Amino acid sequence: MWLSRSLIAALFWSCPCSCRAVPNRALETGAGARGDWLVRADPYAARFEHDSRMQTLTLENGLVRRAFMLGDAGACIALDDVVGNRSLLRSVRPEARFRIGGREWSVGGLLGQPNHAYLTSDWLAEMGPDPEALRFRGFTSGEPEMRLDWLRVRHAAPDAVWPPRGVMLSLHYALERDDEPRVEVDVNYELYDGVPVFSKWIELRNTSDEPLVLERFRVEELALVEHASWVETREGVGLQRPRTLHVETDFAFGGFNHENANRHTVHWRPDPLYSTQVNYLRRDPSLLVVEPTYGPEQELAPGTSFESFRVFELVHDSTDRERRGLALRRMYRTIAPWVTENPIMHHLRVSAPEAVRRAIDEAAEVGFEMVILSFGSGFDMESEDPGYIETWSELASYAEERGVELGGYSLFSSRRIGGGNDIVSPEGMSPTHGSCPAVTSEWGLAYFTKLYRFFEATGFDLLEHDGPYPGDVDVTPRPPFQKGEQDSRWAQWRIVAEFYSWLRSRGVYLNAPDYYFLVGSSKCGMGYREVNWSLRRAQLVIHTRQNIYDGTWKKTPSMGWMFVPLSEYHGGGAAATIEPLDEHLDHYRAMMQSNLALGVQACFRGPRLFDTERTRELVREEVAWFLRHRDILESDVIHGRRADGRDLDWMLHVNPGLEEKGMLVVFNPLDEEVTRTLDVDLYYTGLEERVVIEDASGSKRSLRLGRDHGIELEVSVPAGGMAWYLMR
Repeated sequence: MWLSRSLIAALFWSCPCSCRAVPNRALETGAGARGDWLVRADPYAARFEHDSRMQTLTLENGLVRRAFMLGDAGACIALDDVVGNRSLLRSVRPEARFRIGGREWSVGGLLGQPNHAYLTSDWLAEMGPDPEALRFRGFTSGEPEMRLDWLRVRHAAPDAVWPPRGVMLSLHYALERDDEPRVEVDVNYELYDGVPVFSKWIELRNTSDEPLVLERFRVEELALVEHASWVETREGVGLQRPRTLHVETDFAFGGFNHENANRHTVHWRPDPLYSTQVNYLRRDPSLLVVEPTYGPEQELAPGTSFESFRVFELVHDSTDRERRGLALRRMYRTIAPWVTENPIMHHLRVSAPEAVRRAIDEAAEVGFEMVILSFGSGFDMESEDPGYIETWSELASYAEERGVELGGYSLFSSRRIGGGNDIVSPEGMSPTHGSCPAVTSEWGLAYFTKLYRFFEATGFDLLEHDGPYPGDVDVTPRPPFQKGEQDSRWAQWRIVAEFYSWLRSRGVYLNAPDYYFLVGSSKCGMGYREVNWSLRRAQLVIHTRQNIYDGTWKKTPSMGWMFVPLSEYHGGGAAATIEPLDEHLDHYRAMMQSNLALGVQACFRGPRLFDTERTRELVREEVAWFLRHRDILESDVIHGRRADGRDLDWMLHVNPGLEEKGMLVVFNPLDEEVTRTLDVDLYYTGLEERVVIEDASGSKRSLRLGRDHGIELEVSVPAGGMAWYLMR
């Protein structure tokens, strides 16, 4: 081997953190010598280190570390949770794989590990490169670049940064033998400041004189430490994948959560090399493989390249549900900061120009920021009538003059077109939504062309895209974009992703009931059943807060929309709606507070926002309160007590980077005022010794934090109402 055992040991066991004993609280919260990154991220700057003597590269930010051995192999030999002093990697694997001409090629990696349960420096000294793999040929480093443009035209988180700060590393490999296709592969990594998050993707170039077809690729393969010791399993009891790593990609679709949307790329599989695992049948799912289930089956002409989707990997430092959720939400704010945009929206049920103009005026009067021409309004974004387009261009300009944004709804999936334009599923499969047009069909291409033209011509500020392409597999050849089954997902996703990225570059806000966040979308459903909005008013209030409580474990408040049926929706009659608005002011206020006070924007759907002066003042008052405290209300949430209609329910907003470091919002579903003392943990506010608390009356009190960062706070909440407590 090209390095001595002593040099490898020095690399392999070097640890940039202090390995001194730390208090239990620090271990539970991932707090190292520099403090907790979820309270103060500044000390954790990403850095890149090249040791030419040892022929090693390291990416590290004080939270996580990834190390590479160079030479001819170019292999990842360490993936560490630095704060927890844990090694997550138990075995060396190739940096990537791909298949061309029916043959699979490995990119880098090492062979010769005698036991795949763990990895030692002695073993590394004896291991060598795969003679059949692409060889390492060099590296370049720099800073992260924008994978898409974000035109920032509306309010977002005050600390939102794009592109993320951090470091980028590209490892260069080549296959240059005379009897094989000439291919170069770049394996690219990014590590970001202040978060334990890596990004990875590959780029493959055809440097030969002949076209090549990339049949398959694998972006990531990690042999990770298993989660638990399962000698055997029984029916109904499955093995558990490692819990230390959250993984998702921007090749995501077909779900309201990341698990569903990434099931076709993120695979946890048994490791055939792990012969010493305790599971008798050797089926422990501790091998992470990130690759598309189909294809991509893409042709590369001589001199051209192919870029894969991006993989994002978050290293968890805790098993606590709240902390894991906070880490995930911080990741989204870092790699997709446009999700922090959160405009207040009126879903308008009518599209007559005079009604739209009136709705714009109403929104401007009460502080609503966006009017959306909702489904069922009669609005048609696919129209090519010049007069129709001109009308909407004029209305968009009028809205801009009033300080209001104008957008509209368009349906793609869940519709049948006919004429060979619909997806034909492989045998045994069916489209996700019952029926779906093919993006690559004649109709699909024309549809997206119409939407491009509409936004260019009108200057609309929002697209609510219902049923975006959900990842259905299509067996139909649709030249020149799609050969058939194997490339159908890649070809269709690329068209949709490029359109969404284009919208983001123009500052267009994007609602889509799917997980397209990482290619430009800002919001999908918080999590609810549409028919539930036909329940009686009192039930709607409880359902609202339950849905938000449940939906904000893995989404920021701004990433999910809710619903307020101003007028009837899916039935339910008068008992399920607020109209006439003036007759149900208490309910209107409760629905506004239940959403706004939790940092969530609902689709306020109906023909108007107010019908009397009293109603207008109520709406204006609630919106004004939200705007005064917007930054803290749109910050992270700590889950207190879930709404159940039996007692107070509450949540705590936290942001140590603001002057307003916390806000407790408490709701009372009962028909009498309730006074109670709550135990509130202020750890994630960043407050340490004392907190000054201000309530709605303007009165202030100072409390000392306990050793556990908690306070005992007496709250009084009116019957059926809300109380809030601002913390500085």
